[in-house]
Amino acid sequence: MMGLKFMNDVPFKEVYIHALIRDVEGKKMSKSRGNVIDPLSVLERYGTDALRFTLGVFAAQGRDIYLSEDRIEGYRNFANKIWNASRFVLMNLDGFNKNQIKVEKLKLTLADRWILSRFNRLANNVTNYLNTYNFDKAAQDIYEFLWHEFCDWYIEISKPRLNNNVVES
Repeated sequence: MMGLKFMNDVPFKEVYIHALIRDVEGKKMSKSRGNVIDPLSVLERYGTDALRFTLGVFAAQGRDIYLSEDRIEGYRNFANKIWNASRFVLMNLDGFNKNQIKVEKLKLTLADRWILSRFNRLANNVTNYLNTYNFDKAAQDIYEFLWHEFCDWYIEISKPRLNNNVVES
């Protein structure tokens, strides 16, 4: 109403109404009950990414969020997994020059083609989920891909090749 009155424009075309955040037992968080999780202490202990991802994973439409520090800690471990995978990738890019690579001459292994196909599927799914405000499904797909496919399988499969111990076909 204020936007229409003072700006002569609708301030938001779309509004996302998020779920109510409850404690582990399902009770509405309340300072008087003493069951509130202090976001500043959570951010300090587990990090911003862990809290944001936790809220994203549990942001199912029409469902309240039952928040606990154990869940936040679990997604902090996920953030650490991403950090370690990123360090591994960057460590193995030493001397890589993207301008010298011709895509049509790349010799992709079966594992390379598999992870690229899985990544493309992930990108399409996440885009669709975000466009329809299914943040929980987008977060869950990202989690499954990064933890179980990229880190647990692809990185492990690529280690011998990166160490020049095995030639894949």
